[in-house]
Amino acid sequence: MRHALSCALGCALVFALTTAARGDEKPKWVTIKGQVVFPADTPIPKRAALNVTQDKPHCLAKGAILDESILVNPKNRGIKNVVVYLRPDNMAAGAAFAANEIHPGDAKRKPAEVVIDQPCCQFVPRVTVARVGDTIVVKNSAPVAHNFFWDSGNNGAHNVTVPKMETWRMPAALVKENPPIQYKCTIHGWMTGYVRIFDHPYYAVTDEDGKFEIKNAPAGKFRIVYWHENGVRGGANGRFGDPVQIAAGANDTMEMKPTDFDVSPK
Repeated sequence: MRHALSCALGCALVFALTTAARGDEKPKWVTIKGQVVFPADTPIPKRAALNVTQDKPHCLAKGAILDESILVNPKNRGIKNVVVYLRPDNMAAGAAFAANEIHPGDAKRKPAEVVIDQPCCQFVPRVTVARVGDTIVVKNSAPVAHNFFWDSGNNGAHNVTVPKMETWRMPAALVKENPPIQYKCTIHGWMTGYVRIFDHPYYAVTDEDGKFEIKNAPAGKFRIVYWHENGVRGGANGRFGDPVQIAAGANDTMEMKPTDFDVSPK
């Protein structure tokens, strides 16, 4: 009886110490930083001047409008407007993050207004990322009228003229939609852009240097996807992403090696 009692007390002590140790552990949330670059052995595509046929005095006031479908920084070969996002580590199209894989601070996030402007006959930004529950707001800060054409599977269809210096707000909040949604201006046919809608917080768009940052990602094994308007890195299977082991470091930041991505039209 005394031996059994001693074992029970010992097991209880081990359990208590283990629980305390776990309680002292910092949550393993990691900021991922990286860069997407155009392959070193591939010539950087030249940006052609677009054929501007409407409202020329305004549209060409600052010079020729150049194609924005591929934006590569010649200094470091960084690619702008690549959407980088995480997904669970499996090949199921509808895979979703578990509740405990979403950072607790995300619960405080409020739906945002995602603004798309048309200041000088181009959409700014050209590539937009949004979250389920957000609302698209289309701004026209130009002295000429613009149009916003949008046709989607889950988020309705819109074909709205936005008068000069006015704003149009999409009537419904965004819902989940996996494919990118393209938006256009039918008045100025060269104007176009894209939005990606996510139901989780682990996404980013590369900047002028091709750099991105995804905050508060869960440590563990996941997959990372690189999407550009001209395609997905890795082709058809690239939509499931590349395996990535997210490891919590001393400063909770993981620096990834530059990722090659040929964004030339396929």
